[in-house]
Amino acid sequence: MVSAVFHSPGVAVPAPAAVSMPTPVPVPVSVPFPAPSAAASTRFDWNGLLMSVLPPVLGLALLVMIWFAVSSATGGSIPTPLDTAKQAVTIFSDPFYRKGPNDQGVGWNVLMSLQRVALGFGLAAFVGIPAGFLIGRFDFLSRMFNPLISLLRPVSPLAWLPIGLLVFKGANPAAIWTIFICSIWPMIINTAVGVQRVPQDYMNVARVLNLSEWKIVTKILFPSVLPYMLTGVRLAVGTAWLVIVAAEMLTGGVGIGFWVWDEWNNLNVKNIIIAIFVIGIVGLILEYLLIKVATAFTFEEVKS
Repeated sequence: MVSAVFHSPGVAVPAPAAVSMPTPVPVPVSVPFPAPSAAASTRFDWNGLLMSVLPPVLGLALLVMIWFAVSSATGGSIPTPLDTAKQAVTIFSDPFYRKGPNDQGVGWNVLMSLQRVALGFGLAAFVGIPAGFLIGRFDFLSRMFNPLISLLRPVSPLAWLPIGLLVFKGANPAAIWTIFICSIWPMIINTAVGVQRVPQDYMNVARVLNLSEWKIVTKILFPSVLPYMLTGVRLAVGTAWLVIVAAEMLTGGVGIGFWVWDEWNNLNVKNIIIAIFVIGIVGLILEYLLIKVATAFTFEEVKS
C-alpha cells in the first residue's frame, strides 16, 4: 500500500529516508563432478595380479635353480629339469596305454590309487563319523574309547599293513585296510570334538521341547558339527593319499606307488621325479576341492 504525504507551502518537508533493500542471499549452485571415464572405471589391477603371480613364480624358479644345482653337483645322476620335462612330454602323450598287467600308463596308475583311497576312505567315513557322534554325545562312551584312540592313533599306518595281508590274504584289500585305519582317526576325533562344543543352551532347549535323539542329531548336532566333520574329512583324505603311495610300494600291482618303485628298479630316475610331481599335484587338487567344500558349509560369525 502507498501512503500519500500532504504539506503546505513554506513548510520544510524532510527528504524521505533511504529504504534499505535486503541483501540477496546467494543460492548455492551444485557443480556436478565429472563422471569417471570409462578407462578409469575399467582400470585393471596390475599390482594385485603381480602380487598374486610373482611369488609363486619366484618359488618355482628357486626350486628349478636348486634342482639344477643338485643335478650338476651329482654329475648327472639326478636328471636336469629340461631332461625331465622332455620325458614328461613323452609320458603324458599317452598316459593310458596298456602293455600288460604290470605295464600301464601313469593315468591308469593314478586312477587305481584314487580308487583304493576312495574305498578305504569311504569305509572310514561310514564308521568314523557315526562313532564320533556317539563318543562326543555320550560321556560314558567318551571315557571308554578315548584311551583306545590315544593308544592306536600314533601307530604308523604302514604298521597295519602286515595285519591286513595276514587277515585278507591279498595285496589290494590290505592296501584298502591301511587307508581305512589311517583315515578313521581324524574323522572320529574331529566329529567328537564338534559334538562336545555344541552350546549347552541348544541341548537345554532340546530337553525342554522333549525332542527325540534323532531330532537332536539331525536338527541340532549335525548342522553345528558339520564344519568340524569336514575338517576331519580333509585331514583324512590328505593322510590317505600319503599312505597309499607307501602301501603300494610294498604290495605291488597297479598304482602310483608301485609305479615309483618299478621305475626305481629300472633305474629310471626321470620317471620317479615325474611321479613325485604327479603325486603332489593330485594331492593339491584333492586338498583344494575339500577346502572349497568345507568353506561352503562353514558359517562365520558376523561381527557388529
